[in-house]
Amino acid sequence: MIKIKEEDVVEEKIGKDLYAYQKGAISKIFKSFDEEAENYHLLYQLPTGGGKTVIFSEIIRQYLKNHDKKALIMTHRIELSNQTSKMLTEFGVVNKKINSTANLDDQDEYSCFVAMVETLNNRLNEDKLDITNVGLVIIDEAHYNSFTKLFKFFENSFILGVTATPLSSNMKLPMKNNYNELIVGESIASLIENKFLARAEIYSYNVGLTSLVVGSNGDYTVKSSEDLYTNFNMLNKLMQAYEERAKGKKTLIFNNGITTSLHVYDTFRAAGYPIAHLDNTNSKKERKAILKWFKETPDAILTSVSILTTGFDEPTVEAIILNRATKSLTLYYQMIGRGSRVLDNKDSFTVVDLGNNFHRFGTWGADLDWQKIFRYPDYYLDKLLDDEAIESNFVYEMPEELRALFSKTDDVTFDVKQTYVESIKAGESSKVVLQRSIEHHAKICIENSEDVYDALDLMKRLDDSIDHRILRYSQCISKSTHNFIAWLTEDYKRKLRAYIRENFDRVFEDIFGHPPIEE
Repeated sequence: MIKIKEEDVVEEKIGKDLYAYQKGAISKIFKSFDEEAENYHLLYQLPTGGGKTVIFSEIIRQYLKNHDKKALIMTHRIELSNQTSKMLTEFGVVNKKINSTANLDDQDEYSCFVAMVETLNNRLNEDKLDITNVGLVIIDEAHYNSFTKLFKFFENSFILGVTATPLSSNMKLPMKNNYNELIVGESIASLIENKFLARAEIYSYNVGLTSLVVGSNGDYTVKSSEDLYTNFNMLNKLMQAYEERAKGKKTLIFNNGITTSLHVYDTFRAAGYPIAHLDNTNSKKERKAILKWFKETPDAILTSVSILTTGFDEPTVEAIILNRATKSLTLYYQMIGRGSRVLDNKDSFTVVDLGNNFHRFGTWGADLDWQKIFRYPDYYLDKLLDDEAIESNFVYEMPEELRALFSKTDDVTFDVKQTYVESIKAGESSKVVLQRSIEHHAKICIENSEDVYDALDLMKRLDDSIDHRILRYSQCISKSTHNFIAWLTEDYKRKLRAYIRENFDRVFEDIFGHPPIEE
């Protein structure tokens, strides 16, 4: 058993002062250590920004102080290994990092090791690291399934996994299969209330995602994401969302694919905004320079691909843009968590969602039952709405600035589904729905114009409205392939332009009771 004295937990310590909730977590963990077998597997959940590294560094310190055994911490990223090693040093724990170039000739001189999972796996298979006296193993970001292949080496060690989201990265290998128990830490709501985390102000922009394809890993494929998020309309929507909600704020943009991020970079750079792009192909020197620039530039924008979801801590971030969709609850929380650090002059941050993630998972920091998710992950995942169900509830609302251009029209809405139902009941072809929608769009353009050229100019501003109607129509007829929707959209715009040109005078006179006045 792992024994610990109560006074060891609360004594004055090297490094950082522990908060009350952190001391409480350590007490619970040590209680489990004390009561369970030496090879017990315990999982501890705490939100990003709650101080997981501080907590397990203190646990390591106390463990080594009270036991004649060694400890080992596993991470999945080099940045996390470096951060963990540095934190342990602050706590007075002398440690050795095991990386691809590490010389292990002096391993007997150390009682604590920090290792990357793949490097450790290689060293153990090569029999180059003696782990016979390792009594405690801590796994950071334990939801990643890559760690489980190493459990066979530590059959006599107490394993403590730590994560913000106790949901496996591989749904075929749930965490309950590898851990005996979950301890749930402080909630995001509580950490916000007590000023440990910043509050998220979330703005969700409805996006049509039915063209996205789910890959073998259970999340959207990069290719289908690239096809959607690099098109002109989506880049325009991103720019509009940034200018409405995040302009002038230090902003992180998360994408699913390098090509998308480069398109974002080019779009913002062309608009004159200070932006940099970062992905895993950048060298260490380039990455260091980019992150230094981002830290020192007040209104900097950094567009990236996955690389900053873990192992990155920049408290000055004021806005997060999710320029991607994900089916991973963990990734959703990791991305938003990058903006949650508090500062003296920062108690909130902005989140812009362009992937319907808010509709899929709920508000960041919602009251999730982690115990239930840990025990019954399939039940939780089965309850998540699919994209079609999410989008069927969308109601298009014209932005205020655009609505002002259609001020002469009392009602700019058009119910595609209701029109479809009525047309089917009347024995009409479903195509009449699009024709009536075109007539309505033409009417509101003509009603707010002096001549046909004004009307055609207004039409160009209706892309989002058109996209929404086409999406709802495709749902009604159960045909929503990416190519079909793209063709339908272009055909709709072509017919709308033609209708306005051919019928401007007639529709104008029907509305106002007189023909257009020619100057």
